[in-house]
Amino acid sequence: MSMRDGYDLTTGPIPVGQFVNLVRNTLRHDKLFQNQVITGEITQWKRHSNGHTYFTLIDSDGQISAVIWQGRCAIDPLIEEGSVVVVIANLDLWAKAGKIQLVVSKIALVNKLGILEERKKQLITDLRNEGLLDRVRRQLPTIPKHIAIITGSGSAALADMNRLIENRWPGLRRTIIGVMVQGENAPSEIVRGLLAASKLSDPEIAARLNCPPVDLIIVGRGGGAPEDLWAFNLEPVVRAIVAAQVPVVSAVGHESDLLVSDLVADLRASTPSNAVELVVPDYDYHQMLNLSLFERLDDASKRIIIDWRNNLQLLQSRLLNAPLRGIYNANQYVSDLANRLSNIVAGRLAQERQQLQRFTTIIQLATQKKLADETTRLAILDTSLNSSNPRNVLHRGYSMITDKSGEVISKTGDLIEGQQIILALADGSAKATVDDIEKGDKNE
Repeated sequence: MSMRDGYDLTTGPIPVGQFVNLVRNTLRHDKLFQNQVITGEITQWKRHSNGHTYFTLIDSDGQISAVIWQGRCAIDPLIEEGSVVVVIANLDLWAKAGKIQLVVSKIALVNKLGILEERKKQLITDLRNEGLLDRVRRQLPTIPKHIAIITGSGSAALADMNRLIENRWPGLRRTIIGVMVQGENAPSEIVRGLLAASKLSDPEIAARLNCPPVDLIIVGRGGGAPEDLWAFNLEPVVRAIVAAQVPVVSAVGHESDLLVSDLVADLRASTPSNAVELVVPDYDYHQMLNLSLFERLDDASKRIIIDWRNNLQLLQSRLLNAPLRGIYNANQYVSDLANRLSNIVAGRLAQERQQLQRFTTIIQLATQKKLADETTRLAILDTSLNSSNPRNVLHRGYSMITDKSGEVISKTGDLIEGQQIILALADGSAKATVDDIEKGDKNE
């Protein structure tokens, strides 16, 4: 029987491999099968040791195999077995197995924000069950001595914070720890920044760096889309905030629901600028408050003394005019009143002195900081100056040779026999005559 009997054949007999490759080339060059956007549910999700990722896309009507070649596209860590995704892919044929598959160039979750919200709710529930949302918050310093700021390097948020700090308390010590605040690496970057800031809060480490320990941390960024801010809803960042050795301010600019970082931080600020306004006092205001306190203390003391004197004079007048039978009672009343007045005056003066001492301490700390910074700078300059002083070299046993005109002689080629030279020593100088010249090796 002829192979053509009853059939309209396209080709003669060809090998299977040749036919498969023909199909493959057809698929690859047909635009209908290129850059297709396909959605479905992931099954058989597997990341191979060679770096490739294999899976199957399914829905109620069908399924197809798919592969993501290593380095071809970024894979969201949220993608897992059962995820509903959308892919951009080309249809291809694996010749060795005769298997049609999708070669994926891009993959994304269909409802990523919904998945993120569910995980956020679960994290909040876990933290509440652990008691971390109801724990006693760390007390923020009245006047911070050293602030660590964790945010994006060169960001507008950082510029605003630096400007506000200089306006409110000029020269306040701060360490900027630049990190990525969005993207896949943002959580690990923020955790790294929090760990570094906590190390700087150790007095021993701070002493080695010649700076006061960090006593406050501000972590945050400017506003953005919910997904851009999501690093502050992730468990590693949240637990790093809880584990910090000093108070932490969460300062993320957003108007949506609270981030998890806001819930666990010791203070929540609506924006990075608001964080500075909340934790950095106004230096000029404190100065005026201190002066006002001195005036109030002086006025209060004068008023108390005048009132006391007037009351005593009134009582003395009453005693002089009172009948004899009332003298004892009047004296007793005067004594009691005098004791009460004395206690009132003493208590009031003690309160005013305490408040005065607090503000005096504030001014002293600021002054001491400025003096310490200038002392350190002076010591560095003095050390540099001493190291460059040629007299220090002479004290170590070296000398300097010059001719009669004062020109320095550093090479034997500048000497002649019989020449008069001058030797500069640590405690004076000496004259000498050159008797013999021995030249050393040029390579030495």
